[in-house]
This record gives sequence, C-alpha cells and structure tokens, in this order.
Amino acid sequence: MTSGAVKPDPAQASAEFLAAVPHEFAREHGVLSQGVVDEVETILRSPTADANAVHNLGVCLGRRIAVVEADGELLARAIDEAYEQRAGHDEAADATAEVRAVAAVDDAEIDRLLGAAERDLLATSGKAPVVRLVDSLLFRAVQLGASDLHIQPLVDVVVIRHRVDGVLDEGRTVPVQLLRPLVSRIKVQGRMDVAERLVPQDGRTTVTIGTRAVDVRISTMPTPHGERVVLRLLDARAQLQVFADLGMPQAVADRYLAAARRSSGIVLVTGPTGSGKTTTLYGTLRELDSRERNIMTIEDPIEYELDTLGLPISQSQVNTRKGVTFANGLRHILRQDPDVILVGEIRDAETARVAIQSSLTGHLVFSTLHTNDAVSAVTRLIDLGVEPYLVAASLSVVLAQRLVRQVCSECTGAGCDLCNSTGFKGRTGVFELLAVDDGLRALIARGSSLEELRSHALAAGMQTLAQAGQALMESGRTTAVEVERVVHG
Repeated sequence: MTSGAVKPDPAQASAEFLAAVPHEFAREHGVLSQGVVDEVETILRSPTADANAVHNLGVCLGRRIAVVEADGELLARAIDEAYEQRAGHDEAADATAEVRAVAAVDDAEIDRLLGAAERDLLATSGKAPVVRLVDSLLFRAVQLGASDLHIQPLVDVVVIRHRVDGVLDEGRTVPVQLLRPLVSRIKVQGRMDVAERLVPQDGRTTVTIGTRAVDVRISTMPTPHGERVVLRLLDARAQLQVFADLGMPQAVADRYLAAARRSSGIVLVTGPTGSGKTTTLYGTLRELDSRERNIMTIEDPIEYELDTLGLPISQSQVNTRKGVTFANGLRHILRQDPDVILVGEIRDAETARVAIQSSLTGHLVFSTLHTNDAVSAVTRLIDLGVEPYLVAASLSVVLAQRLVRQVCSECTGAGCDLCNSTGFKGRTGVFELLAVDDGLRALIARGSSLEELRSHALAAGMQTLAQAGQALMESGRTTAVEVERVVHG
C-alpha cells in the first residue's frame, strides 16, 4: 500500500502495543498499532522506519503482524495522541513501558544508541539516551543468553563484555566519557548510592521483557580508571529447568534421585563456581512432592524465588550483618518442622556439623561443596573437623559436575548467527556420581585415604568426570578442547 493511503487512528492502537512498546521507541521508529484481527496485529509504519525495528515488534508482541505504510507526519501525531490517551487512563503506564522493554535489540541498535548517548553527553542535554542505552544493553545480554554483563573501565576506553555459556566474549569498546553516566543509571536502577564511587556496592533490580522477568544482581568495584560493574542476569524461566533437561545420563539420574527421595541423609553437589550446582539442586527440589513435604532453604544469596514457579518452598537468606549465618539459620529452620532442607553451601565446621546432625535426626539435607571431584567431598568434610563415623553414617550420595559448551546444532561448530559465530550453543552437564554403599561407609568410618576411597568407588562402577566428558566428546556433542578446558583445566 502506498504512503499516505491509510489515515492513522490513535484510538485503534491495541492496549498490548501501548503497554509493551515505549512512546519514545514508537515515535523514533514511526510505528503504531491499528488493532488486532484474527490474532494478527496491524502495524502502521512511516516510510523511513527501520525494517529490523518493525520486525522486532512481532517478537515483542508475541504475535504475527501485518505492516502498512502511512504518512510519516500524520503517523507521528497519531502516535503522540495514542500515548496521551493511554496516559489519561493510567498515569503510571509510560514508566512501566520504559522498564518493560522494547523489541529484541541487535548490535546495530546498540551502536546507534551509543552514538546518540555520546552526542547527548557532549551537548550536555538530557539523560534519556543513556537510559535507553542501559536498557538496550540489558535486553541484548538477555537475548544472547548471557549470565553476566561486564562494564570494565580501562585507561582510555570502557569495555562491555558478555559471559555466554561460561565464556566471556571479546566485547565492544565505548568512549570513556560514557562510564560515569552508565554507572549512575545502573545504580539508580539497583537503588544504590550514586554519589559513592570509592566503596564497593551491591544492588538488585528486575527487568521485564513482555511477560518474562529477569532478576539482575549488580556489583560495583572501584578501580584506578573508574567503577567496574558486573550485572548477573538471573532468568528463572531459562535456568530453572526440569530435571530431565540437565543433561544427566539416565543411569546417573536414577541413582541420584533415589537418594534425593529418601526421608533422611545428606546429598551433596560439588564443583567450582559456575558449574551449575544451584541449578541441579533447584531442579532436584522440583522433583520432590512439595505438597507432602515441608521444604525450606537457607541460601547466600537466594538465586531464584521458587514460589514464583508455584513451588510452596520457604526460602531464607544469610545476613551476616544481622547475625544470620548458614549454621544458625539452619538451627532456626530446624524449629520450623522441616522435612527437606537446602543449605546453600557448607563452608565451615559449624555448618557441616549442624547439617550432619540434622540428617541423622530424620531430615533430608541438600548442600554444596567446592571440591574437584565427588570423592574429595568425603575428605573435605573430615578436614572440616567432622568425625569420620558421622560422615559415614549421614552421607547418601555426592554428585560432582561441570558444564561444557555444546556444539551448535545449526552450523555443527562452524559458526553462525544463532551461536554468535562461536560454534557453540548452550551447555550440558558432565557428572560424576559417588553412591555411598556399605563398603564405602566402612572405609570412611575407618578414616581411609582418598586413594582408597576412590579405588573402591571405581571398582563399584563410578564413572569419572573425565570419562563422562570423553563420552560427550565421542558423541559429537562437545569438543576435546572444551572437555580439556572444563574438566581438566
């Protein structure tokens, strides 16, 4: 249809469009809804509208769109009038739309916003471009599936990088004069002290894309070149997988879940930071019948709020300023008639002792340890001062794990748009399961060495992390370099 053939009607704009698309975005790109018919939303666009921005509206709205060209000047007036009418019905709607976010953001959009923000700063005009830039950086990170967004100041530039599938990308550089406005905007979102630049700070916020909520944990750290910021993106919908999606071999899953469904004992998950221990434990809790069991947690911090997924699980958080540690938090939980307890991490002798005593008095206890393999968890507990006979009596199973990147199924490792030219897309688990049988209990109680314990476990059929990684490599799901980096590195 030719330009000007359609006269825009602001009253026809759908409520979903006005709620999901910020006024600034609609005005800048010249787009406006004209209602929905048969699940297809008609979008008017100006002759100068960016094709990618129009396409992304369908992603944002979650439905098919039909695009019709209209006169740019008439469309601009209609856009303003539509949002004014909406504001009259709900004064808070515009602010909500700013947070709830626009369509998918690509690299070209980020570059455009960087340029706009830089020009705006040099002209000392308003801060709106920086606000849009921070939002777009967050949305782009979510789109890439990043777990973390890094903003790192150097001598003459600022580097912005993403951690995707456990690996930091090369990132992009932005002018150093953008650092302070970027950090200030992020601090405002995280309810942090904007004026304090010499002390590390922590904050938290939530960004919403359509109906998808992503929690963002913010950490700032002063450096000689300015404040460094790391934003951890906690997407519960993406991370809280059902247990079957963790990539655990069926034989391992059967033995692990058999221990996890007992009425008492300790179940440990071990591995370095970022190896997916919390994801595995949350997935395990989803497998339990929480309607018949009182499940409670003490964490530092709470990664995901499980009750938002319909799980009646009570979560509490360590607060050292208020004197709430893992150990005394666990003691308080024991007064709440729990059946199942998740202790975020066993870090010290006191927590280890309370956890073991809890398991011996009829509770099922889950927790994590930082050890290189499953067998080392036994000696780690003993090194913390727990008597070997207590470890032998309480420990049910230890699961050691790592996460390796999977070869992209679209390009089979060659690199494509889907995998951001890395050759990898997504991660899967590498697991080593130590099931504590009677023979191993006897060895633990006698204070046997690590090598004796490992020899018994291998003879009983335990598959090591290296063997599990080799199997993934031979199946073509990952590469030898990736297994070496994650399992042997």
